[in-house]
Amino acid sequence: MTAETKTKSRFTKWRSIAIEVLLFVVVVAGIRLWQQRDMVSGVAPVLQGVTLAGQSWQLPAHPGHPVLVHFWATWCPVCRAEQSSIADLAHGNHDVMTIAMQSGNPQQVVRYMKEQGTSFPVVNDTDGSISNAWGVHAVPASFIIAPDGKISFVEVGYTTGIGLRLRLWWAGV
Repeated sequence: MTAETKTKSRFTKWRSIAIEVLLFVVVVAGIRLWQQRDMVSGVAPVLQGVTLAGQSWQLPAHPGHPVLVHFWATWCPVCRAEQSSIADLAHGNHDVMTIAMQSGNPQQVVRYMKEQGTSFPVVNDTDGSISNAWGVHAVPASFIIAPDGKISFVEVGYTTGIGLRLRLWWAGV
């Protein structure tokens, strides 16, 4: 094999890898766009409810500091993988409200959380009305609300605790 043939072979191999990577990125970006197609942006919609602990909760129009609004479901395996990060944020002096999307009645959600050994504030969205108002079709879905009441970040799918902390920090800058 000549040096020229080896160079062409390497070039062809790298070009093929580059095309495959580009195709993968385009597919992932397309899926994310489709998942976020109806999600709200701009000023956060009204969000109020009663938590599973029986406390009334309302998202302030101007919270003064970043707030994480996190949609999840008991039937979602990705949500299960992410729940320890959400619990850490909720217990680490961050404003966090989670919405259990169509996960059964309050007793079922409480039982699920006890079985999982986790706790964080939850508003149960039994009929999906809150999720629909926010345009959430896929979970987990996270919204970072800036101090001015506008949505700074929207994520669908697994997000690390570090990623959420960085987004909360950035929304507060």
